[in-house]
Amino acid sequence: MDCPVCKEPMIVLEYESVEVDYCLSCQGVWLDAGEIELLFGDAAACEQFLNSGDPSVAGAEKPRRCPICRKKMDKAVTGGDKPVVYDRCAQGDGLWFDEGELAAILVHGSAMGGGEKVAAFLQGMFEDPGSTREPEVLDDAVKQE
Repeated sequence: MDCPVCKEPMIVLEYESVEVDYCLSCQGVWLDAGEIELLFGDAAACEQFLNSGDPSVAGAEKPRRCPICRKKMDKAVTGGDKPVVYDRCAQGDGLWFDEGELAAILVHGSAMGGGEKVAAFLQGMFEDPGSTREPEVLDDAVKQE
């Protein structure tokens, strides 16, 4: 699968039985439909937080194309003190987070049920460079879908 931002092939990483597509170039993250809900553990609370922001905050941010269906994705805005704008496939294929967006969602969404589980997921996947633990890269190489 190619990155919707820089068009480079993304790698597939697995952590805690959840696969995510990660762009080494722009550090964006693609989560397939249902993956963020699995991480939060409470689909209703997750959905409420992810969609409780004011859509006008999105401003004129350039729309992205879904890496699966290739249609323009919708901008969505989280709730919280510092709303985060992210991309959601209108067909329901998944969510795109530009660099730092998923981490910002975790900071503000951790008060919601399951936020700690998502934070642990990201820490495990994107630990400090000096860490000895690395996320598993499927097929021991860059995997293109």
